[in-house]
Amino acid sequence: MMVQLGLIALLVVVYFILSRFLKSSVALLGRSKSVSDVRVSYVSKMLHLGFTAIFVLLICLVLGIGYGQLAIFFSSVFAVVGVALFAQWSILSNITASLIIFFGFPYRVGDWVKVVDKDDEVLGQILEISSFHVIIQRLSGDVVTYPNSLILQKAVIRFSSQEAAMAASQFHQDKKKTLTTEDKVE
Repeated sequence: MMVQLGLIALLVVVYFILSRFLKSSVALLGRSKSVSDVRVSYVSKMLHLGFTAIFVLLICLVLGIGYGQLAIFFSSVFAVVGVALFAQWSILSNITASLIIFFGFPYRVGDWVKVVDKDDEVLGQILEISSFHVIIQRLSGDVVTYPNSLILQKAVIRFSSQEAAMAASQFHQDKKKTLTTEDKVE
């Protein structure tokens, strides 16, 4: 009994130390990537939730709850959550993409980008990167909301300035006019 209490106390201390380390590491990474505080808070909360689940699992094991009992409990919870999320798979994929974008997306708020899409290329400035989408303001002033899961699947070109983005837009429009003119001549 004393060993269990000692292990639980040790786990609680380690949990709080690692929790603070995790929070400060995410905040430091967010500052180095110039990410908004809201986004840093969101990612920190999501990672903290996973970390807490692992902590609860370890506490259950220390208390002597069997692997079989834990397996039944967690498989039941995951089955219910899985069915709920399967109905909303796009939400789950956007949340996962949000975490990937936070840690690995090479573009930041304020960058001028072009999302290459065969139907409609989106050229503009990134206004916000949120939990579910990236908001891009086009040169015309229109605002485009692009889902996180899709922006990871498309080629994204980053421009050094607004002038470079405008030049690329002009080049693209001239190229379209030339192709259209050639089609009419034939």
